[in-house]
Amino acid sequence: MLKTTINLEPGKKVYFASDQHFGAPNPKESKVREEKFIRWMDEIKEDAQVLFLMGDLFDFWHEWKHVIPKGYVRVLGKIAELKDRGIHIYFFVGNHDLWMKDYLEEEIGCTVFYKKQYFEMGGKQFLLAHGDGLGPGDKGYKRMKKVFTNPVAQWFFKWLHPDIAMKIALYMSQKNKMISGDEDKEFLGEEKEFLIIYSKEKLKTQKIDYFIYGHRHLPMVLDLEQKAKYINLGDWISYFTYGVFEKDFELRSFAEGEKKITPKRGN
Repeated sequence: MLKTTINLEPGKKVYFASDQHFGAPNPKESKVREEKFIRWMDEIKEDAQVLFLMGDLFDFWHEWKHVIPKGYVRVLGKIAELKDRGIHIYFFVGNHDLWMKDYLEEEIGCTVFYKKQYFEMGGKQFLLAHGDGLGPGDKGYKRMKKVFTNPVAQWFFKWLHPDIAMKIALYMSQKNKMISGDEDKEFLGEEKEFLIIYSKEKLKTQKIDYFIYGHRHLPMVLDLEQKAKYINLGDWISYFTYGVFEKDFELRSFAEGEKKITPKRGN
């Protein structure tokens, strides 16, 4: 098991955010949420040592050889500013931006991950992932993901004119529930939530203190066996929630001018 160790500096914190889906449902409405996310990044930059962007930053993202999607200039610029300040940026590819290649790495200096990763921070063991495709079930999405990540399918898609390709992709992203996950808006219970099942299985063979995911859009901290915790970061559509770790993990919601702890917690 490969693991990255991060030694936290005194007074510094690690931040986590997921599922912004910028671009949805349209550029005008997305811009309001983008501006709020930028204000949050402005607030955390004073004490952040690491920022984990846990997937689906964009509602759709695809990189051609010489073209990237239009928009998101201020968001990308703010991420670049944080990186230039010495903050480490780790980006997990989600199911909406799984066509991410090397743009964020080359232009901003982010580290991009395409699958789950293990970290040690503050003496605690973390398993981090966007969450799509993990655990049992969700067979329809898993089959579709194999198509999306197939090199031949990607080769054909990249030959579409970007205007046509983006129009098709955005339509599918917003309308197809299998892709977007819009059908998963309620907590199904511990025995049916695939990420909780996956985490419990991992605990049988590995010592993990924190399982941190996005994807489900449901902000939650759930106590598991062995004092481990399952954490879903929520989203920046309905909840505007994020995680922060210094000595312990907290799930918070962003309110203008303050950091408010969310009352949501699994039992």
